[in-house]
Amino acid sequence: MSIWMAMLIGACIGVVLTTLILSNTRNGRVKAEYEQYIAELELEHQQALTSAQKRSVNTSRAVLKGKMAEQLAPIMPEFQYLPSDAKFLGDPVDYIVFDGYTDLRDGEGRAEDIEVVLIDIKSGGARLTKGQQAIAQAIREGRVRFETVRINFDD
Repeated sequence: MSIWMAMLIGACIGVVLTTLILSNTRNGRVKAEYEQYIAELELEHQQALTSAQKRSVNTSRAVLKGKMAEQLAPIMPEFQYLPSDAKFLGDPVDYIVFDGYTDLRDGEGRAEDIEVVLIDIKSGGARLTKGQQAIAQAIREGRVRFETVRINFDD
Protein backbone atom coordinates (compact mmCIF):
# COMPACT_ATOMS: atom_id res chain seq x y z
CA MET A 1 0.00 0.00 0.00
CA SER A 2 1.32 3.35 -0.88
CA ILE A 3 1.85 6.17 1.50
CA TRP A 4 -0.72 8.25 -0.35
CA MET A 5 -3.33 5.61 0.08
CA ALA A 6 -2.56 5.32 3.81
CA MET A 7 -2.78 9.10 4.13
CA LEU A 8 -6.11 9.15 2.28
CA ILE A 9 -7.54 6.40 4.48
CA GLY A 10 -6.21 8.21 7.57
CA ALA A 11 -7.75 11.48 6.38
CA CYS A 12 -11.10 9.78 5.76
CA ILE A 13 -11.01 8.18 9.21
CA GLY A 14 -10.08 11.57 10.69
CA VAL A 15 -12.98 13.30 8.89
CA VAL A 16 -15.43 10.64 10.06
CA LEU A 17 -14.18 10.82 13.67
CA THR A 18 -14.20 14.64 13.63
CA THR A 19 -17.76 14.65 12.22
CA LEU A 20 -18.92 12.20 14.87
CA ILE A 21 -17.27 14.15 17.68
CA LEU A 22 -18.62 17.51 16.46
CA SER A 23 -22.06 16.00 15.91
CA ASN A 24 -22.09 14.59 19.44
CA THR A 25 -20.89 17.92 20.82
CA ARG A 26 -23.57 19.81 18.88
CA ASN A 27 -26.23 17.28 19.91
CA GLY A 28 -25.07 17.59 23.51
CA ARG A 29 -25.39 21.37 23.33
CA VAL A 30 -28.86 21.19 21.75
CA LYS A 31 -29.90 18.59 24.30
CA ALA A 32 -28.64 20.78 27.16
CA GLU A 33 -30.50 23.79 25.74
CA TYR A 34 -33.76 21.84 25.49
CA GLU A 35 -33.31 20.36 28.96
CA GLN A 36 -32.87 23.90 30.33
CA TYR A 37 -35.93 25.06 28.37
CA ILE A 38 -37.97 22.14 29.75
CA ALA A 39 -36.80 22.93 33.30
CA GLU A 40 -37.89 26.56 32.84
CA LEU A 41 -41.28 25.41 31.53
CA GLU A 42 -41.70 23.05 34.47
CA LEU A 43 -40.88 25.90 36.88
CA GLU A 44 -43.38 28.21 35.14
CA HIS A 45 -45.98 25.43 35.23
CA GLN A 46 -45.39 24.84 38.96
CA GLN A 47 -45.69 28.59 39.66
CA ALA A 48 -48.90 28.83 37.58
CA LEU A 49 -50.31 25.79 39.36
CA THR A 50 -49.52 27.25 42.78
CA SER A 51 -51.07 30.57 41.77
CA ALA A 52 -54.21 28.82 40.45
CA GLN A 53 -54.52 26.83 43.69
CA LYS A 54 -54.27 30.03 45.76
CA ARG A 55 -56.90 31.73 43.58
CA SER A 56 -59.15 28.70 43.88
CA VAL A 57 -58.85 28.62 47.67
CA ASN A 58 -59.47 32.37 47.91
CA THR A 59 -62.49 32.14 45.62
CA SER A 60 -63.84 29.21 47.62
CA ARG A 61 -63.42 31.16 50.84
CA ALA A 62 -65.20 34.18 49.35
CA VAL A 63 -68.09 31.99 48.19
CA LEU A 64 -68.38 30.35 51.61
CA LYS A 65 -68.30 33.73 53.35
CA GLY A 66 -70.98 34.99 50.97
CA LYS A 67 -73.20 31.97 51.64
CA MET A 68 -72.76 32.43 55.39
CA ALA A 69 -73.58 36.13 55.04
CA GLU A 70 -76.76 35.22 53.12
CA GLN A 71 -77.92 32.88 55.88
CA LEU A 72 -76.97 35.15 58.78
CA ALA A 73 -78.19 38.41 57.22
CA PRO A 74 -81.56 38.57 59.04
CA ILE A 75 -79.82 38.64 62.42
CA MET A 76 -77.19 41.19 61.40
CA PRO A 77 -77.58 44.86 62.38
CA GLU A 78 -77.47 45.92 58.70
CA PHE A 79 -80.71 44.01 58.01
CA GLN A 80 -83.51 46.56 58.46
CA TYR A 81 -86.42 44.12 58.57
CA LEU A 82 -87.87 41.67 61.07
CA PRO A 83 -86.34 38.23 60.50
CA SER A 84 -89.85 36.75 60.71
CA ASP A 85 -90.86 38.87 57.69
CA ALA A 86 -87.96 37.52 55.59
CA LYS A 87 -88.24 34.32 53.57
CA PHE A 88 -85.05 32.85 52.14
CA LEU A 89 -85.14 31.95 48.44
CA GLY A 90 -81.44 31.73 47.58
CA ASP A 91 -81.84 32.07 43.83
CA PRO A 92 -82.23 34.31 41.89
CA VAL A 93 -82.46 36.64 44.90
CA ASP A 94 -81.70 35.74 48.49
CA TYR A 95 -84.77 37.00 50.33
CA ILE A 96 -88.28 38.15 49.77
CA VAL A 97 -89.36 40.32 52.68
CA PHE A 98 -93.00 40.97 53.50
CA ASP A 99 -92.25 44.06 55.58
CA GLY A 100 -95.04 44.60 58.09
CA TYR A 101 -96.59 41.15 57.69
CA THR A 102 -95.66 39.97 61.18
CA ASP A 103 -97.29 43.06 62.68
CA LEU A 104 -100.44 42.48 60.59
CA ARG A 105 -100.56 38.80 61.56
CA ASP A 106 -100.17 39.73 65.24
CA GLY A 107 -103.00 42.28 64.95
CA GLU A 108 -100.70 45.28 65.37
CA GLY A 109 -100.45 46.46 61.77
CA ARG A 110 -102.54 47.34 58.74
CA ALA A 111 -102.69 45.74 55.32
CA GLU A 112 -101.74 49.09 53.72
CA ASP A 113 -98.46 49.07 55.64
CA ILE A 114 -97.17 45.85 54.06
CA GLU A 115 -94.38 46.28 51.55
CA VAL A 116 -92.83 43.49 49.49
CA VAL A 117 -89.05 43.80 49.14
CA LEU A 118 -86.69 41.54 47.20
CA ILE A 119 -83.21 41.49 48.71
CA ASP A 120 -79.94 40.03 47.55
CA ILE A 121 -77.11 39.84 50.07
CA LYS A 122 -73.64 40.72 48.80
CA SER A 123 -70.32 40.73 50.61
CA GLY A 124 -66.91 42.00 49.58
CA GLY A 125 -66.82 43.27 46.01
CA ALA A 126 -69.62 41.05 44.73
CA ARG A 127 -72.03 42.60 42.24
CA LEU A 128 -75.51 41.75 41.03
CA THR A 129 -75.69 39.16 38.27
CA LYS A 130 -77.30 40.04 34.95
CA GLY A 131 -80.39 38.11 36.01
CA GLN A 132 -80.63 40.03 39.28
CA GLN A 133 -80.19 43.31 37.41
CA ALA A 134 -83.05 42.30 35.08
CA ILE A 135 -85.27 41.51 38.08
CA ALA A 136 -84.47 44.90 39.65
CA GLN A 137 -85.31 46.57 36.31
CA ALA A 138 -88.65 44.70 36.10
CA ILE A 139 -89.55 45.88 39.60
CA ARG A 140 -88.56 49.50 38.84
CA GLU A 141 -90.73 49.38 35.73
CA GLY A 142 -93.70 47.97 37.66
CA ARG A 143 -93.72 44.59 35.93
CA VAL A 144 -94.82 42.86 39.15
CA ARG A 145 -98.11 41.14 39.92
CA PHE A 146 -99.76 38.75 42.36
CA GLU A 147 -101.48 35.61 41.15
CA THR A 148 -103.45 32.84 42.79
CA VAL A 149 -103.12 29.40 41.24
CA ARG A 150 -105.81 26.93 42.23
CA ILE A 151 -105.12 23.25 41.93
CA ASN A 152 -108.18 21.03 41.46
CA PHE A 153 -107.80 17.50 42.80
CA ASP A 154 -111.47 16.61 42.20
CA ASP A 155 -111.46 14.87 38.85
